[in-house]
Amino acid sequence: MSLPVRILVLYYSRHGAVANLARQIARGVESVSGAEAVVRTVPPVSPNTEASEPAVPPQGPPYASLDELAQCDGLALGSPTRFGAMAAPLKYFLDGSAGLWLKGALVDKPACVFTSTGSLHGGQETTLTSMMLPLLHHGMVIAGIPYTESALNETRSGGTPYGASHFAGADGQQSQSAEESELAQAQGARLAQLAIKLKGEKRS
Repeated sequence: MSLPVRILVLYYSRHGAVANLARQIARGVESVSGAEAVVRTVPPVSPNTEASEPAVPPQGPPYASLDELAQCDGLALGSPTRFGAMAAPLKYFLDGSAGLWLKGALVDKPACVFTSTGSLHGGQETTLTSMMLPLLHHGMVIAGIPYTESALNETRSGGTPYGASHFAGADGQQSQSAEESELAQAQGARLAQLAIKLKGEKRS
């Protein structure tokens, strides 16, 4: 019996909105038979270069390791928007993955991206497309959300063909809409299905 594909749901979240999206992505992954979600986060980046975070966060999922990134069969990458691009802590983690790039450790593995913003036009799409760039350099296969997902046409808040997204409001407290949750779950399921197919093709 073959082992399930492991989908790494890796994110940074400041106020919890991206973490909530990550949980929906993970639900979508685990709705697919033969797939499991591994949810991980990254520590904040301190302006004090001597400061360091404890090895285990006080709450929430563990911090990701580069080994977990190398061993995953698929990657869902999430970040809040920072001036139209991913947040520094996630970029810092990815900047440390050059060793994996040299080995081609992520080549031909599927990946997707997701984000949350404080305003509806606060850079969701630029953030999502900028997050794809390091994944393309790693040779990953980028998966968006197709318009066969009806919620993509129905949403009046977050949700894009580039990846799942959430409009959290200026205070960051706005709940996910039904469409935002549905699209995040659909994206997780699609990523898992692609990982199963691609891993099967490698074995054959």
